[in-house]
Amino acid sequence: MKIYSWNVNGLRSILKKGALEEILNSEHPDILCVQETKAKQNQAEIDFPDYIEIWNSADRPGYSGTATFSKIQPLGVSNGLTEELQSSYAWDDRYGNPLTEGRVQTLEFSNFYLINVYTPNSKRDLSRLKLREDIWDPAFLHYLKALETNKPIVVCGDFNAAHTPLDLARPNDNEHNAGFTDEERQGIKNLISAGFVDTFRYFQPSTQRYTWWSHWSHCRERNIGWRIDYFFVSPSLLPYLKSAEIHEHIMGSDHCPISIELEF
Repeated sequence: MKIYSWNVNGLRSILKKGALEEILNSEHPDILCVQETKAKQNQAEIDFPDYIEIWNSADRPGYSGTATFSKIQPLGVSNGLTEELQSSYAWDDRYGNPLTEGRVQTLEFSNFYLINVYTPNSKRDLSRLKLREDIWDPAFLHYLKALETNKPIVVCGDFNAAHTPLDLARPNDNEHNAGFTDEERQGIKNLISAGFVDTFRYFQPSTQRYTWWSHWSHCRERNIGWRIDYFFVSPSLLPYLKSAEIHEHIMGSDHCPISIELEF
């Protein structure tokens, strides 16, 4: 089973470029999770007969959102977090409520839960960092651990943080910048401390490769990037994990796709 994840930075944009059709035809994923769709289902003309479409769009037009395209019929689907978690935190900040931004999808399959996530960006001025540190990261980890009591977890998406200095080209220059603050990095560390495995690092513990590049100064051409997109899995899935890859050659977004392969 091949599962791909891609922050597309606008689904309508990559559809116009033909990039979504290209990845489905060239890579043949069984499941493709996308983030930052910036569209509702009726705003994007999609016709891929082999795939079921599952959407979680933001209330705000042209913003955020997730979607999953699957060849496999899930046993169940839910969007967002549990009602308990929704009522346990003061979610609203100056930007609104992240729970209305289409950021989490959960699909249940026979052997695991698949969670597609688009983690809120802390913003250039770090004005959403406290939301990340105090609310989003702990609530999301709590959600994953609760699901894991039923069956193993595969969670993928844009986590908007580089975990270690190995995960960005210029760590010293970005030490206190959004995406590489101590608080955001701690959110990733907490996932790993809770037992979830960074699949790319499982296979490539010291390789420096990236999943996102700024539009400025030809960063992608110069490969000055960040690894902020991840697949994490429960340890019990490691015997079935065959590969984890970053697909830098696939264009169409400021992010590139990532993937894992599971064999049951």
